[in-house]
Amino acid sequence: MRNVTFAATQFAVSSNFDENIAKGEALVRQAAEQGANAILLQELFAGYYWCKDQDPKYFDWAEPYPESRVLQHFSTVAKQLGVVLPISYFEKAGNAHFNSLAMIDADGTIMDNYRKMHIPDGHGYQEKFYFSPGDTGFKVWDTKFGRMGAAICWDQWFPEAARILALQGAEVIYYPTAIGSEPQDPNWDSRQHWQRVMQGHSGANMVPVVASNRIGTEQGETCGITFYGSSFITDPFGAKVQEMDKTSEGVICQEFDLDKVAKQRASWGLFRDRRPEYYQRITQF
Repeated sequence: MRNVTFAATQFAVSSNFDENIAKGEALVRQAAEQGANAILLQELFAGYYWCKDQDPKYFDWAEPYPESRVLQHFSTVAKQLGVVLPISYFEKAGNAHFNSLAMIDADGTIMDNYRKMHIPDGHGYQEKFYFSPGDTGFKVWDTKFGRMGAAICWDQWFPEAARILALQGAEVIYYPTAIGSEPQDPNWDSRQHWQRVMQGHSGANMVPVVASNRIGTEQGETCGITFYGSSFITDPFGAKVQEMDKTSEGVICQEFDLDKVAKQRASWGLFRDRRPEYYQRITQF
């Protein structure tokens, strides 16, 4: 028996870096008080989602790994609380910029860095202006509370990413996210589609998924986005076992026996019956 409690958070950000860091820390502490061992904060939570517009002033927000103030701050928090924290931040590396995540172990160690592989480019989500495509490959980390995988927002729509994380032994997959309304079509609500795709990754790989999204309306120069929250946790069969609403700040937690999940995964035969020698065509299109 190896029981681990996972948590997702969600909150609205402000224009103030220090306020956002404090809010994130408060929710991490709240989750830890509820028994969480590993706690996910949303994508790029240290500031507004600035990718609504193309403006080079935002490149000043990027910081190098691992000297980032965001990473350094939550390294201290992780060590104090004895929890694992996957932390999303805006990375500067030489002349390049990345949408990145570092796993922080329960002793405060800033572990290896992951750079978002799939970069969206659409009205209100103009990330290609700011971020280079990731060059790290998909990452898993051996932490105090298990082997953990993570991908970032647009990555979550690609089944190949989830499968690679599972093949590398991920016992849970985290998806920090910033998603909401579509400025070009205000009548379109992608919330259920967003959830179902990740539920499919969970069920197909038989690992719990933890997704954290922001809430609130953020107005840019060219458009505004209302983020729809709905952060959730699945069981290893893809069913939502915890879910938040579209507007409330808070924390959700769920405990899993990772040894039991591993036995279920092995017994189902999904990985035993794979035929990778016949999957080569996926790379030919």
